[in-house]
Amino acid sequence: MKVLFTDFDMLDVTLERRIFADAGIELVEAQCRSEDEVISASEACSALLVQYAPIADRVFTARPEIGLCARIGAGYDTIDVASAKRHGVWVANSPDYGVGEVATHALAMMLATIRNVARYDRDVRAGRWHYTTVGPIPRASNLTVGILGLGRIGKRFAHLARNTFARVIAHDPYLIDGDFPAYVARVSLDELFSQADAISIHCLLSDETRKLVGQRLLALMKPGSYLVNTARGAVIDIDALSEAVARDRLGGVGLDVLPQEPVPPGHPLLGDPRVVFTPHSAFYSVESEVELRRKAAMNIVNWMRTGRPDYPVCEGTRRPPPHS
Repeated sequence: MKVLFTDFDMLDVTLERRIFADAGIELVEAQCRSEDEVISASEACSALLVQYAPIADRVFTARPEIGLCARIGAGYDTIDVASAKRHGVWVANSPDYGVGEVATHALAMMLATIRNVARYDRDVRAGRWHYTTVGPIPRASNLTVGILGLGRIGKRFAHLARNTFARVIAHDPYLIDGDFPAYVARVSLDELFSQADAISIHCLLSDETRKLVGQRLLALMKPGSYLVNTARGAVIDIDALSEAVARDRLGGVGLDVLPQEPVPPGHPLLGDPRVVFTPHSAFYSVESEVELRRKAAMNIVNWMRTGRPDYPVCEGTRRPPPHS
């Protein structure tokens, strides 16, 4: 039994080595950036443990022995799920590992943009000491906060935000009315962007949501409103966002994720003090990282043992190799 760790940015992968060794599974480590590299590195492997490497039709065609792709994360947009289904390959993720961390981080970024925490810090370090240096600040308890995507994290964010803001509204076309908490008003997509004073994005990346937040929706937002993204970078059309910021359409932006990571040097958003960045770290706490990585690895271990991962995104027909 053999698994390819396609790529990773962890400083140490002792955790994964121990989990697979204890299960009698050989772990092959690589840093693949393309499908060709995945194909080359995955000879005789039955499963892939994936962080960011692209996995699609060419991999499944070239490696019919691969039966499972386990993504380290809740999102799985780097894996072509439709192609996996055609080839009978299981796809699994870790959907519930850092719900509290992401929701808390999103709220922290939103309050940091509204209260201008980072700009105040820069002013103080530059020798400017006055509460008016950053311009007018609205009272948060008078604002309406909007949520795009009301899954696990969106609901947790709503719970945290309800006592800070005047009103909580949300849009999620895949939930029934009964799945909306009583303190969250259901609105259409256009109503979300036109009514909210601050919006937090918590939807998955798909063909439907890629660049969803673009010129049209940004134009609906109230002048001086706030936007935070801790979901997937490509949900926002970054060029449209840059233009909206340059035109003073938004009062503040918080970005933990971007279409290209890290953010390219010289990008116009880097020079704007109204934009707060964090390095795709919303998921992170010491505990959540361990939980994330353990669940991703155990998807593979339990598929090897039983033929089914713990958190399947799509079910496959390919079977694990027989135990020796």
